[in-house]
Order: sequence, then structure tokens, then C-alpha cells
Amino acid sequence: MKVTITEQDEIAVVEVTGDIDSKTAPEFERNAKLATEKSQKIAIDLTNVEFMSSAGLRVLLMVFRNIKSQNGKVILVGVSEDIQDVMSTTGFINFFTIVGTLDEALVILKQD
Repeated sequence: MKVTITEQDEIAVVEVTGDIDSKTAPEFERNAKLATEKSQKIAIDLTNVEFMSSAGLRVLLMVFRNIKSQNGKVILVGVSEDIQDVMSTTGFINFFTIVGTLDEALVILKQD
């Protein structure tokens, strides 16, 4: 798994490539925490993530709670149908705005 953090117009963009499982979730969590320290507006691009275990879902929930406590917003980008199904089953999907492209996420986050 590879995580890249960039900033666009005061929005932290976290791009993840590869699976997020129990082995890679700690690295994902470290990077996600860095992003929440940089901005209250975060786009997490999961376009290149095919699999996410419960450990990855836990990190997403942690990011959501952290940003929510700062009155910020998190948008997930490019979430696969399989991951959306798991998120729906667990109820996690209700916490997030999910869009298809990073450009869509940036437009929404710039409005807030």
C-alpha cells in the first residue's frame, strides 16, 4: 500500500494505492492523522483500493470522528462497489459523502 498526501486550496488530499488490511492499516492511520493535522477538509481517494478490511474501516471512522469534532468534512472518492457494500452493511456509509472523482470532492469541500 502507498499513501500520498497533498494539499489543494487548504484541502488535504489523501491518495491510497493498494489494499488496506490489518498489515497496512497502521500506515494508513499515521498518514490519515497527518492529514487531519493539516486541514479540516479532507478528501480520501480510494480509487486504487480494491480491498479494505475492518481495520481500514476503523481508520476511516477515526478520521471521520476527528474531523467532525473540528467541524470539518471528509469526502471519500472512488470507493469500489465491494467496499461500499461492506460500508453499507456496517452502517459506515451513512457517515460519509462518497463521490466518483477527486474534482467532485474538491468542489464540494471548497463550498463548505
